[in-house]
Amino acid sequence: MKNVSKYGIQYFAPKDAPMRWASRDHIERAPVWCSVDLRDGNQALVVPMSLDEKIEYFKTLVRAGFKQIEVGFPAASDTEYLFLRTLIDHGLIPEDVTVQVLTQSREHIVRRTYEALQGVKHAIVHLYNPTSVAQREQVFRMSREEIKTIATSGAELCERLRVEMMDGSDIQFEYSPESFTGTEPEFAAEVCNAVLDIWQPTAERPVIINLPATVSLSMPHVYANQIEYMCDHLHCREHVVVSLHPHNDRGCAVADTEMGLLAGADRVEGTLFGNGERTGNADILTIALNMYAQGVDPGLNLEDVPHLVETYEHVTGMHVYERQPYAGQLVFAAFSGGHQDAITKGMRWREQNAPERWTVPYLSIDPTDIGREYESDVIRINSQSGKGGISHVLESRYGYDLPAGMREDFGYTVKRISDRQHREMQADDIRAIFMETYVNFFDPLDVVEAHFKQENGIIATITVFNGGREEQVFTAQGNGRLDAVSNALKANLGYRYSIIKYQEHAIEQGSDSKAIAYVGIRTPEGLVSWGAGTHDDIMAASVNALVSAINRIGK
Repeated sequence: MKNVSKYGIQYFAPKDAPMRWASRDHIERAPVWCSVDLRDGNQALVVPMSLDEKIEYFKTLVRAGFKQIEVGFPAASDTEYLFLRTLIDHGLIPEDVTVQVLTQSREHIVRRTYEALQGVKHAIVHLYNPTSVAQREQVFRMSREEIKTIATSGAELCERLRVEMMDGSDIQFEYSPESFTGTEPEFAAEVCNAVLDIWQPTAERPVIINLPATVSLSMPHVYANQIEYMCDHLHCREHVVVSLHPHNDRGCAVADTEMGLLAGADRVEGTLFGNGERTGNADILTIALNMYAQGVDPGLNLEDVPHLVETYEHVTGMHVYERQPYAGQLVFAAFSGGHQDAITKGMRWREQNAPERWTVPYLSIDPTDIGREYESDVIRINSQSGKGGISHVLESRYGYDLPAGMREDFGYTVKRISDRQHREMQADDIRAIFMETYVNFFDPLDVVEAHFKQENGIIATITVFNGGREEQVFTAQGNGRLDAVSNALKANLGYRYSIIKYQEHAIEQGSDSKAIAYVGIRTPEGLVSWGAGTHDDIMAASVNALVSAINRIGK
């Protein structure tokens, strides 16, 4: 690209980073989660949520298990202020949930924020000011010392107002050096420590230091090094909660968060499905379920992800992308024949062996753990699908257990129709194709009646319509009932074939039990034809299957 020369490194990587975090291969415990859906996710909407929608979403976040929820920027607008007051005045904040509010380090905004918090039981006042080189030079046109003074004056005011205004309220402090990733690490630590020296964190009243990738500027390992540097240089580290707030400008917010946690962070701010300003925030649901997939309890209730998606789409007007990790409509879907076959065999192996750990091919977790349905969400049928997936739908949904050879024949039939119609085949479509193509196919041949007696084997007497409606009666002997019927047809109507497969079983449908039989035949020319028959009587079903196979020769 012709303009590449105008770009370069904008982040500040710690020198001689120890990278202790790189020796850890997974996150061992869940962080503290803070949802910022109602602030970052709300201010990113074309049409922000209404009061009722915010309340509905807040309740959804509470049910999902969030104990810290940022409810907005109450000094920014009357709507934001009213939302917080409604939560407090109507007792909508559970005792074990702490609401968080954001405020710039400006006196009138800080005071307005505290006014909005009157009567709250538990709250986090989140103070921030930008610290990056770009912000200092271009926006504020201030020196490092002047920028630090903005932070410390805001911290002093927050402390004073907590004493003056918040009698009976539990107020915790949080500070963010906004645009942290574009700030020199030593200066970021200097500003944060100046704030910590004012707030004096203790075990009973820890302070949150939030380190946002306000704009993601680097690969995730650089962010992890920045986090590790801060963890090593913050005052009173044992009483400081190091928090992450990555944005997704480079598509790395999840990776930034995971590596930041390895580097020593204790807390994560993010949103469900990654909704947030510009390219969005870290997707908490993805991070949490990534941990879950490695056997770590994320501490959130994510057992009904479809409901979370439904609520999110309703209140935000946004859409969860079909390939969004875990939550997207198609993330568990297997259309490929090879994938379907492996998943089906993996599930069958799991049923037979009952292993302790989940290891099914192509499925990182069990979809049913998060409210997805195996049948409707995993095996999806189109022209790319294979015989295993197609026959699995018939068996799991309708109880039809096709012989192996018939599965292949039926699979090609469904794929041809899907390809011709350019659409996905639903379960009802697949059953309809099976019934119309193979089952009780009585044209031109129809055996309408069959009687048997045992005499040197089995003698069958059958009543046949062949083409027209003239009734014919034939008799023949065979080793078994179906063999006798087959011999009668071949001897009297000139059919030439051999039966290569016979299989039957019962189908449970409510309180009625029906039988289905499958028959495969091969002509002397090597042509194979399959048929199926259903009836209340298993022998009648078998005859129907043979007749169907004969009638399908050449079709």
